[in-house]
Amino acid sequence: MAIGDHRPQILMIRPPTAFTLFPSLFHQKFRILKAWESELPLDQFLTTNAHLVQALVTNDNTVINAETLRLLPALRLVAATTAGVDNIDLAECRRLGIAVTNNGSAYAEDAADFAIGLLIDVFRRVSASDRYLRKGFWKGKGDYPLGFKFGGKRIGIVGFGKIGSEVAKRLEAFGCNVLYNSRNEMPSISYPFYSTIRDLAENSDAIVLCCSLTTETRQIVGKEVLSALGKNGVIVNVGRGALIDEKELVRCLVAREIGGAGLDVFENEPNVPEELFALDNVVLSPHVSAYTPESFEAAAEFAIANLEAFFSNKPLLSPITID
Repeated sequence: MAIGDHRPQILMIRPPTAFTLFPSLFHQKFRILKAWESELPLDQFLTTNAHLVQALVTNDNTVINAETLRLLPALRLVAATTAGVDNIDLAECRRLGIAVTNNGSAYAEDAADFAIGLLIDVFRRVSASDRYLRKGFWKGKGDYPLGFKFGGKRIGIVGFGKIGSEVAKRLEAFGCNVLYNSRNEMPSISYPFYSTIRDLAENSDAIVLCCSLTTETRQIVGKEVLSALGKNGVIVNVGRGALIDEKELVRCLVAREIGGAGLDVFENEPNVPEELFALDNVVLSPHVSAYTPESFEAAAEFAIANLEAFFSNKPLLSPITID
């Protein structure tokens, strides 16, 4: 620490992408303790160097569990640069009086754009027809089978938070009928509300998963929901892979019991069920729906704003409610 350097110190166990891309934004405000640069085992490093640190900045690839928190007795804030916080032991944070924040709306617009892109791709068979053309089949086998109209479809949104509401805005522009399921009905929302995902699926041409992964939402989409969606129904997931019973989803897609899927997230990333690779009614992407340089910069700025609020004893911008 340089003499006269009064910047607060923060800990990073691994470098979040928001930091890797925009390090100067963090360095201007804080001194950063970089655990990943140490040759010491993590537990030794934390015990030796980070036991007085009050704030930790993390991403979704770093598990913050009770054991890690035990090694950080002065910790009072975990600032995630991601929207999801399922990698953080929220119950233990609550017990220890540690606040948790996420990146607010930093990723919402880009994730919503991508969700719409997946919907259009699956309905109109954009990626599948691209492969058909590139393989020379158009010349040898003739026209590719027709896709389906997207405008006017009934689209059910699961999780009407920041991403879900942005998806709804975009769906309206396409003339789609928006329906939603959320933990609670929202009186300010005019779209039809369904208290169960099964009922939402039964009344939708496609469902889009935008909700967080929690104990309650793990595998909320299983055989019953997929059956309700039906043989022409489409499912898009830009939330977390474990929201879906992946084995059942694969079975339904292979058996053509649902119409198709657009999947950006998977249950055991980066492992993806190989049965999906051969299916022309499935569009796959490697967990990139929310990620652009612009969204990472916004995530960096949001994390920094939460940190500044914390060190100034001001209200946090995006605190996670820990039930």
